[in-house]
Amino acid sequence: MKAVILAGGLGTRLAEETSIRPKPMVEIGGKPILWHIMNIYAAHGIKEFIIALGYKGESIKEYFLHYYAINNDISIDLKTGQTTIHDGKQPDWKVHLVDTGLHTQTGGRLKRLKDWLGEDETFLATYGDGVGNINITELLKFHADHGKLATLTAVRPPSRFGGLKLENGQITEFIEKPSLGEGWINGGFFVLNRKVLDFVQNDDIIWEREPLETLSRSGELMAFQHDGFWQPMDTLREKQVLEKLWESGNAPWKVWS
Repeated sequence: MKAVILAGGLGTRLAEETSIRPKPMVEIGGKPILWHIMNIYAAHGIKEFIIALGYKGESIKEYFLHYYAINNDISIDLKTGQTTIHDGKQPDWKVHLVDTGLHTQTGGRLKRLKDWLGEDETFLATYGDGVGNINITELLKFHADHGKLATLTAVRPPSRFGGLKLENGQITEFIEKPSLGEGWINGGFFVLNRKVLDFVQNDDIIWEREPLETLSRSGELMAFQHDGFWQPMDTLREKQVLEKLWESGNAPWKVWS
């Protein structure tokens, strides 16, 4: 099964980072957030990826073209120019890097991948800027059991404000950003039948609007409720939250060994 990752947006709310690279290449713990997302899928046996490129897509192409060298030790003989890459443990992933247009909307990016998917294929899809300890195996089982065209992962929104733990009126702990807010929102991590692409007419279609609304009205959209950790990286503050969690050695989304 293939996982599609939408990696072409401008990332304007994270301009401090995205002025020089696309948001999926912004690093958490020295690795692009895109790498983290791919590892979440790979932990559940999903190892073929289609990356929908747009803004500064060449940066993502360069990363994967040089992935082998970047992630291993290298010896260079400056006299002869001979280069030796000392082999290390590398993921057995297959990665397709597909240009889907600079200004294409999310629905249009999915539509442009139609030829990369089989006629009646079920595939996974998510955004290139959010991580979570999503149980992909259970998500796929949920989708297979209900038999509808589409499943999205519903998550609790991160709180906008800091929280306090109180005991008898005394503050015992300050929580910078509680992980769970109220209600449910679209957290990405979709499972989709290729037929959903018929709901997208052109590049200007936003996936989260007409296509999902139409699927919902027709009874073809189900929600996999995820009560665990989920966090987008839309702002510098959110990047810093993820960075601190990674540095703690206990990042909740690190479901791989």
